Amino acid sequence: MKQILITGASKGIGLAIAQRFYSAGWRVIVCARGEAALAAAKAEMPELITYVCDLSDKSAVKAFAATVNATHGRLDVLVNNGGVFLPGQLHSEDDAILEQLIATNLFSAYYLSKALLPAMIEAGHGTVVNMCSIASITAYSAGGGYSTSKFAMYGFSKSLREEMKPKGIRVVALLPGATFTDSWSSAGIPEERFIPASDIAELVWTSVNLSPRTVVEDIVVRPQLGDI
Repeated sequence: MKQILITGASKGIGLAIAQRFYSAGWRVIVCARGEAALAAAKAEMPELITYVCDLSDKSAVKAFAATVNATHGRLDVLVNNGGVFLPGQLHSEDDAILEQLIATNLFSAYYLSKALLPAMIEAGHGTVVNMCSIASITAYSAGGGYSTSKFAMYGFSKSLREEMKPKGIRVVALLPGATFTDSWSSAGIPEERFIPASDIAELVWTSVNLSPRTVVEDIVVRPQLGDI
């Protein structure tokens, strides 16, 4: 059975990806911070494998990776989806804002990929999907730290792609615009204005199931009417 690990997958885009692969019969492993949301996801998908992990904590991420390697072995797909948004401006925000954003949005993917890639490399195949953002290519004055972390995530993805080319591992950078999740539900903007999370999941599914001779390096996707 093919295996996929998705971080930050108790809701939103991560949950939609989990649902897409689960429905296709994959073994789906997910992690998130919230136990209640993980329990709700497992109630919907009884065979879902769930772990609680604070992705901003280096030691927790490394311990989680060790558990995955020991318990599940080689993955076919790793989706580095875990992330957080904190508003602020670089020139005035508390140092802790950028530090938390970088720890969660970049370092978690860095540490997890380093720990889980060796088994993929040994097998000579696999796919890593890095959840970047439109904020990876467009700066926002009210989210300077977030944009900085997502620019860095995009750079990480591009660099990892170059390293993995000769090893048979595909690396995909996914840059979604505003996607309807719980974080937007109180914004007062019609749901129809957003990308459905299921569309992002379908893009991940398609990129993973292409011929191993093919890689979609970058996927930029926006709401039809443009950014919000």
